[in-house]
Amino acid sequence: MNFDVTRRSLVDRLRNWRDQKTWQDFFRTYAKLIYSVARKAGLTEQEAQDVVQETAITVAKRAGGLNYDPAIGSFKAWLLKTTRWRIADQLRKRAPAQRASLPADSRRTATIARVPDPAGCALESAWNTEWQQNLINVALARVKQQADAKQYQIFDCYVLKQWPPHKVATELRVNIAQVYLAKHRISALLKKEIQRLEARGI
Repeated sequence: MNFDVTRRSLVDRLRNWRDQKTWQDFFRTYAKLIYSVARKAGLTEQEAQDVVQETAITVAKRAGGLNYDPAIGSFKAWLLKTTRWRIADQLRKRAPAQRASLPADSRRTATIARVPDPAGCALESAWNTEWQQNLINVALARVKQQADAKQYQIFDCYVLKQWPPHKVATELRVNIAQVYLAKHRISALLKKEIQRLEARGI
């Protein structure tokens, strides 16, 4: 397998099977992404959870053979392809009787023919959207641990919950200047964290 050089740090760490922290970090970082895409492909909750586990196992088994060749493709693209095949595996396991008993929203995409190819627009678009949101969520969680608790609370209300600035100031007993300052500081930390995660390949 060959991946973009920007993924070097991540891949180097994944080579070490004894590095439990890296594998836990990998799972926490990518599990929600893989799960969300699996659900959008029409899988049930249990099937989507199985896709997460099987994808992680595939990465674990193949981590030792990762090489670098940016001309071939990125880690992101390989993870998408791996996830797609794990989704296809789950759909193949469904017997006709099982498919008939599934909820309507799952039956809509309950055949392998309806699973978009990894290069196809539908699954790739969903993957890209979920990838970006997942990156932001991971960065937010890390910034929340690092930042001043009060400033993060202000940022959460003003930016994430989209409260008007006057409501934030009133509810949290701060002045308007503090609201804008918190937004500026936390946004800067968030941007920096996103850049750091991208550089690490997460």
